[in-house]
Amino acid sequence: MLKNKFMADGNIINKFLIASLVASVLTLTACGTGKTSMFRGGESHSAVYSASGPTSLDTLDWKYSAPDKTYSSPVVVDGMIYLGSNDKHLYAIDQYTGQKKWRFKTGGNIESTPAVANGIIYVGSWDKTLYAIRQDTRAIVWKYKTNGPISSSPIISDGIIYFASEDGSLYAADMETGFRKWSFNAGAAIYSSPALQGDYLYFGTLKGDFFAVNRNTGQEYWRFKTRGKIHSSPSVDSRNVYFGSDDKHVYAVNIHTGQQAWEKKTAGPVLSSPAVYSDKVFIGSKDGYIYAYDTEDGTREWEYRTEGSVFAPVVVASNTVYVGSTDGNLYALDADEGRLRWKYKVDGNIYSSAVVDDGRIYFNSVSGSLYAVK
Repeated sequence: MLKNKFMADGNIINKFLIASLVASVLTLTACGTGKTSMFRGGESHSAVYSASGPTSLDTLDWKYSAPDKTYSSPVVVDGMIYLGSNDKHLYAIDQYTGQKKWRFKTGGNIESTPAVANGIIYVGSWDKTLYAIRQDTRAIVWKYKTNGPISSSPIISDGIIYFASEDGSLYAADMETGFRKWSFNAGAAIYSSPALQGDYLYFGTLKGDFFAVNRNTGQEYWRFKTRGKIHSSPSVDSRNVYFGSDDKHVYAVNIHTGQQAWEKKTAGPVLSSPAVYSDKVFIGSKDGYIYAYDTEDGTREWEYRTEGSVFAPVVVASNTVYVGSTDGNLYALDADEGRLRWKYKVDGNIYSSAVVDDGRIYFNSVSGSLYAVK
């Protein structure tokens, strides 16, 4: 997630997620089916995968090394993995062999996680442009220029693509033509990737405002104020939207009223993006802990300490919580008790989101290495 906007242990930490984190990180609603794949498991960003993930560590299947840093999260669809790099390229990697198939160049770093639908890849770049690219030919179908870098990750629903820019606006465009339906000015840079539930989109800004915006009209429904910047990308269920803030709190806000349901304090800023599974919210903090909270009242169910800060988004599969740390490990924890199932050491900090598919977990380190572990 860089432009030197994240701070950790007194050092500048590059932006991640949006996308992650931010922003701007994946992944898929129908992995490998040729349907729609996007950041953190779908439009609501529950980050829960129906595919089975490794519950006991067996082996490294393959490793691919990109030529520059990677803060984008991978997305898996139709046997391919798509991953953005700070060398300004989008990479297509064979899911089963780890071999590079092709790359596509933009005019800036790619930290946004791609969304894929109907043979088209949609991805934002620091050159302030959202691209629609054909999977088979790599031809540009259309592109949309904003007034700021795009680190946040897009979502697709009912023929519309929704995406945010650091120019402070949330956009809705026709996914086939790129024609803008509407834009909403949030008044501050957006790294948080929007989540969708029903008729409303949910996202935060670096001013500390969290918004609910009508997906059809682009009109504000409500806003909620925190006391710090919001890099965290929200997860939403039928009752609440869950997210973290740099004010060191995890929030649950009622999606119908915009009123706080509960908040919980940690010992560090919360840039991680949560997963919602089995009546629990799982999220990391700069304090190095991974937390599990009850979705209804915020009761802390368990916590697990890593040896670094946890900025990466959390994902869940096979009743296992997967999340990376700046200690260079990907952790796999039992979702019920927080017990360590396994951890896997890599060659750098992990800021992005993992993806689960076909009994494997795919994730990347900042150094540019993409791993397939089973």
